[in-house]
Amino acid sequence: MEYNFKEIEEKWQHYWRNHKIYKASIDKSKKKCYVLDMFPYPSGAGLHVGHPLGYIASDIFARYKRLKGFNVLHPMGFDSFGLPAEQYAIQTGQHPAITTEQNINRYRIQLDNIGFSFDWDCEVRTSDPLYYKWTQWIFLLLFNSWYNKSSNKAESIETLIYRFRDSGNLNVDAETSVSEYFSSEQWLNFNEKKQQEILLNYRLSYISETSVNWCSALGTVLANEEVKDGVSERGGYSVEKKQMKQWSLRITAYSQRLLEDLEKIDWSDSLKEQQRNWIGRSEGALIRFKVEKSDFFIEVFTTRPDTIFGATYMTLAPEHELVEMIVTAEYREKVMTYIIEAKNRSERERMAEVKNITGIFTGAFAVHPFTNDKIPIWVGDYVLAGYGTGAVMSVPAHDSRDYAFAKHFKIPIKEVVYGGNIEESSYDAKEGKLIHSDFLNGLEVAEALKKVIDEIEKKNIGKGKINFRLRDAIFGRQRYWGEPIPIYFKEGVPYAVDENDLPIILPEVDKYLPTENGEPPLARAKNFTYKGYPLETTTMPGWAGSSWYYLRYMDAKNPHRFASEEALNYWKDVDLYLGGAEHATGHLLYVRFWTKFLYDRGLIPIEEPAKKLINQGMIQGISYFITGKIFGNDAKQVFKYCSNDRKEIIDESGSVLKCLETKNSERVDIKFVDVLNNKLNKHWYSELANSNIVFATNVKEGDIYWEEKDILGFEHVRLSTEVEKMSKSKLNVVSPDDMIEKYGADCLRLYEMFLGPLEMSKPWNTNGITGTSNFIRKLWKLYHKTNANRELEFFVSDNPPSNEELKSLHKTIKKVEEDVERFSFNTSVSSFMICVNELTDLKCNKRAILEPLAIIISPYAPYITEELWYLMGHSVSITKSQFPEFNEKYLIESEFSYPVSVNGRTKINLTFPLSLSKEDVEREVLLAGEVLKLLKGQVPKKVIVVHGRIVNIVV
Repeated sequence: MEYNFKEIEEKWQHYWRNHKIYKASIDKSKKKCYVLDMFPYPSGAGLHVGHPLGYIASDIFARYKRLKGFNVLHPMGFDSFGLPAEQYAIQTGQHPAITTEQNINRYRIQLDNIGFSFDWDCEVRTSDPLYYKWTQWIFLLLFNSWYNKSSNKAESIETLIYRFRDSGNLNVDAETSVSEYFSSEQWLNFNEKKQQEILLNYRLSYISETSVNWCSALGTVLANEEVKDGVSERGGYSVEKKQMKQWSLRITAYSQRLLEDLEKIDWSDSLKEQQRNWIGRSEGALIRFKVEKSDFFIEVFTTRPDTIFGATYMTLAPEHELVEMIVTAEYREKVMTYIIEAKNRSERERMAEVKNITGIFTGAFAVHPFTNDKIPIWVGDYVLAGYGTGAVMSVPAHDSRDYAFAKHFKIPIKEVVYGGNIEESSYDAKEGKLIHSDFLNGLEVAEALKKVIDEIEKKNIGKGKINFRLRDAIFGRQRYWGEPIPIYFKEGVPYAVDENDLPIILPEVDKYLPTENGEPPLARAKNFTYKGYPLETTTMPGWAGSSWYYLRYMDAKNPHRFASEEALNYWKDVDLYLGGAEHATGHLLYVRFWTKFLYDRGLIPIEEPAKKLINQGMIQGISYFITGKIFGNDAKQVFKYCSNDRKEIIDESGSVLKCLETKNSERVDIKFVDVLNNKLNKHWYSELANSNIVFATNVKEGDIYWEEKDILGFEHVRLSTEVEKMSKSKLNVVSPDDMIEKYGADCLRLYEMFLGPLEMSKPWNTNGITGTSNFIRKLWKLYHKTNANRELEFFVSDNPPSNEELKSLHKTIKKVEEDVERFSFNTSVSSFMICVNELTDLKCNKRAILEPLAIIISPYAPYITEELWYLMGHSVSITKSQFPEFNEKYLIESEFSYPVSVNGRTKINLTFPLSLSKEDVEREVLLAGEVLKLLKGQVPKKVIVVHGRIVNIVV
């Protein structure tokens, strides 16, 4: 029987599903292995061939670990809250839940077709109230927690309230945004509202006035990682900085731990470096500069307090709260105009822009804390509100950005560290002796840093400080399709919903748009209250549900806890996590934060979510373009479809004879391309009738008559290609459905792995899949023989294998085991191909070889191997078998085939045991009948034997 992948794949899908082959449960007799993929957002477009790359790799690893005796948890779910479904709802009026359900169903079919070994009993959907009940519960836990810097962990807010009652907050070392002190007596005399307002400054989830990324086109706040180059990552809409009351999470409390614990996990160096840069630890000093003729102070953080005597001006970020308070009447109008312009530029633009220097003087001056000199205060958009204090003491001689600013505005530049040439550029190096710096003169930079911080603290004008670039995570979103925040307001103060009343269900609304007053869509809901009080109307961000989903997979149906203690202690952390590198500073930082928080509160036994993480590369698309001459004989068609880039030639009747070569090539949807033959397929004409590309027939051009057969084949039009990101907009998307329909899922799986190393990006080339398809068929034939009717008939014998067959098998076992453990899946596929070729040449049909061969290939090609396993008489799935043991003795060479030369010319090969000495080999060669015939009675002058390599006879 021929290999019928459609029947086989459908058969085993049903079997796996009905028998729950991949169901995971706690089994303390086995070692656990938790393999996790970053779960997908279910978009309407479904999967393209680039999406399954990581899933296939993780599935191979999960299947391999099962065969090695591990108890494997390999779950899948859907990150099903998100902006695309909401935007579709706004356009159509259809509830996002309907769209999301349809998209999930499509994804589920696609994922099942590819043959993944997911335990679907563990499935989670972030938009399911039974799931987001626990997301809301964790939010409330954050709300009811504070960070104790003395114990270096999060604790219950009740322990903080007890301290306030006992001794006030003077000796409380907390991560907080409050600076006023109170005694226990004062705390007890505060009314409830005042107490709750104070507690809000300590809570790990809190609401405050803060600077946010506001996208008016999307009608919502965006996180920093959702903004790229000044526009929203989704949609490319402009983003501006705006002051708003907003929910935030105090991730900054965990900055140092997030940084230090990177050393404990096996993640890529590049990803770790991205997180280090995002966290941005720096040591320096916090210094206060008094604003002249006022009670205001400007607080700055600097990593170079040793250069304080070189500060010739100060610069405030346009968003700094003091700007409006200190600007003089003379400069107010210009400063306010500048601030508006600066706020419309993204932080990335402001940091990257070095040529276009902008700034404005406020008219105000600060007083130097050591010299009492007057220092002008400027506003400059190169200073960011989100870093440090949003203000800098500007030392142009020793900072390149300050230097460029000072040069541009002709501000004095004072050298205080010897070693550079400030006439040409700033000297930024942290080495050299201090000059023009009073009590620091003559000290090296390292010594000066220590001494100046001591003096700053003695003068009570500041203190030494460690600073982080990381900002608290903006948490609220002005959207509909997200988790409701379980908070209600009494007298404007936020209170936690009782956890017994969770989940707060997403309410129905008449529209999915903000209200006419600009409130979030949830404000449209009727009676959206709790105990008569209004509920919070912003929703959680997309990353809320994805920050803990790996824990819910462990015990997905538990109605009483987010996961049982038993499940958490057994599965613990993820052993292998696969996903895209684009999540390095978003999801991965937040999931580490939530993990550490839950650990602090004694709810989980681990501090890091995943031991090992791999970022798979991108499968890129090949885009197709038409270039060359385009001909037509229908005047209406050509007038309609020929753009202004083209030149038409019209005959007397008004018909267009031809449309000359386009200036720009036309992008063509890959579905119209016969990629194997690199030409457009026969379906192009009807499909392109409504596009801007039209080809007509029966047009004479010189001696060439353009007939339909030529045009359908496109012999006269050149197709060009370009490797780009695979996306709908580039018309280069290849669907896995099409590949599976034509070649089968096993072929798709093998080919995606064969394309190249997992972590590298590589272009998709459909031409190459035919080689993998041929391999699948060759594998099938290995287990069959051709009968008298010239048909394939299953045949495996119980005869003992030969040494050559054992050698081929065991070198493959060794290679595949090494490859999987180091995630080199592409080289495994090569090994399979070599092994099957060798066994085919050996006409191997031995069960002792073909059974273990099926097992080692099964993680890569589960359908065909499951069928072969069944045909070999097994009633239990191949997934329940054991990975074969590698035996080194089969790779030890016992014989060698010596090339035998006469006077330097190779004549024959003779095989002898490697145990023979050189003398024994020489004797055996000279006694061999084939050699005696060659010598024809001549006596050799010399016989040269190189042991294990050659024999040369000189006559």
